[in-house]
Amino acid sequence: MTELRKRGGGGGGDPDSTDNISDKEADGDDRLGLSGDADGDCDGDPKADTPDVPLSTADTDNTPQCLNKALEGLPPRWKNYWIRGVLSLAMISGFFLIIYMGPVTLILVVMTVQIKCFQEIITIGYRVYHSYDLPWFRTLSWYFLICVNYFFYGETVADYFGALVQREEPLQFLARYHRFISFALYLAGFCMFVLSLVKKHYRLQFYMFAWTHVTLLIVVTQSHLVIQNLFEGMIWFIVPISIVICNDIMAYLFGFFFGRTPLIKLSPKKTWEGFIGGFFSTVVFGFILAYLLSQFQYFVCPVGFNSETNGFTVECEPSDIFVMQEYTLPAVVQNTLRWKTVNLYPFQIHSIFLSSFASLIGPFGGFFASGFKRAFKIKDFASTIPGHGGIMDRFDCQYLMATFTHVYIASFIRGPNPSKVLQQLLMLQPEQQLSIFHTLHSHLRDRGMLPPADTQAK
Repeated sequence: MTELRKRGGGGGGDPDSTDNISDKEADGDDRLGLSGDADGDCDGDPKADTPDVPLSTADTDNTPQCLNKALEGLPPRWKNYWIRGVLSLAMISGFFLIIYMGPVTLILVVMTVQIKCFQEIITIGYRVYHSYDLPWFRTLSWYFLICVNYFFYGETVADYFGALVQREEPLQFLARYHRFISFALYLAGFCMFVLSLVKKHYRLQFYMFAWTHVTLLIVVTQSHLVIQNLFEGMIWFIVPISIVICNDIMAYLFGFFFGRTPLIKLSPKKTWEGFIGGFFSTVVFGFILAYLLSQFQYFVCPVGFNSETNGFTVECEPSDIFVMQEYTLPAVVQNTLRWKTVNLYPFQIHSIFLSSFASLIGPFGGFFASGFKRAFKIKDFASTIPGHGGIMDRFDCQYLMATFTHVYIASFIRGPNPSKVLQQLLMLQPEQQLSIFHTLHSHLRDRGMLPPADTQAK
């Protein structure tokens, strides 16, 4: 890697110089909804086997001119906080607007975020090795992104739009051979990569091949799980995202006002006080938010496809976890509060587990991203959002949370889905459907749920 260090884009600078490249290093403790990731003191060795990356996002000020002018009299520290605060409120307002616009808009936004996050990570790899002019690297990266999205979204269409697939013959063909087509597309990209190999650059090309696939695993797979959660009901999309945002903000506030004890070396501005304060605040917030959203069908009903209107529907009879139930409190709590029972939505209990994960494990997604940025001596993944960095800087914890939510639903919530079974039955040949009908009829009759055959004949 000696040659690589000589030809790296960052060359010659102090690897720890990022401490002073941005007033994002203002005093504070946590990278949260109101703050950027305080990764200033990069701990790389200038002789380490790591390529230098141009700090392209560190000194780029893309703050709107009107906001810069309004805050020009403030000290850099407070100016930075106001920029982050204003942009945070704008993003939260946009989030509410997107929810109001419905599931289709949410899906499009998730796909847009996914593509942007992929582009940010791939661009970092490209900047590291751009001097080698590796053939087809960026083209193949985007090609693999298309292949993986085709595979995942094709599976989603087959699962949730069975009626539409059954009605359109071209879609039937694509659904029947979907996995074969997906594999063929991937093989084409694999062959193009092999053909692009150039002598003396083999190791770098394989490195970037691995870089692309790890990025696909982190970004595309987990963003697909976000959409899977959305189809289970918008509440499974809104609550996880909201509690991560709440944890970011509250951990920052507690750390700013009370933080004294460093939490982890990867993020030296984070403190135990912020971590613990964020935990308790997030659990309370998630509990209250779960109570509010559980009252509305729009949020709790699975997102379905209506073949008659060719649109999404969110109407249903709410499942048991969204129906108010009475719980008997433990004896210790009864003696303390003088309450014997309490009425709760079961989902509120589930929200405690979701909030606990978002507060205790979710931040490790941010720590992972901090370690990644330190490894390549960059401040942020990009400079898309003033005061916040790139889109990936805001979604590092969200993707980990989405994966946990999907696993939680599959393990503790989701049961057999009759509508999906029916959609799969409708895709079978008529004789297969008739065979299943007779088998099911015999099974129900043997269990006494249908009258015997001779009774039916009379």
